[in-house]
Amino acid sequence: MDATGRARDAELKKDLDATVHARRELGADYEAALVESFLEKVEQRLDTTVDRRVRRQLAEQQLVVARGASRPARPASGDGGFGERFGLAIISLILAIPLSAIAVVNAGLPGLLICWLGVFGVNAVHSSWSWPFGGTPGHEHREKSSDWEA
Repeated sequence: MDATGRARDAELKKDLDATVHARRELGADYEAALVESFLEKVEQRLDTTVDRRVRRQLAEQQLVVARGASRPARPASGDGGFGERFGLAIISLILAIPLSAIAVVNAGLPGLLICWLGVFGVNAVHSSWSWPFGGTPGHEHREKSSDWEA
């Protein structure tokens, strides 16, 4: 967490402590109003954070468009990284074994060639779809250290 996030957390903790202290002094009659006031502060904080994230994402998309990218960037969670491509390659090779047997039994050598062209095609399309969005291999995304980070 960065210094700004820690300061915000400290400020929120201070607000909570003040609310609890005020509740003790004013009694249960004002509890609902105090809780509502504190929750409004939390809601404002969340709104500010969401607004900041949306503005940052829009700015990133505008930057991608300005650089001439033909398609908008996908979120980092689906970045098509090495692990995803490697997993698809392994699964397609495992599935290619029984598919190859079925193809040879039913259509001979031409069936086997069509089967392997299909396996190759799926991997090629997935690879070409992943790299423009997730960057080239070794492309790293900036990791934020806190949900409150600007």
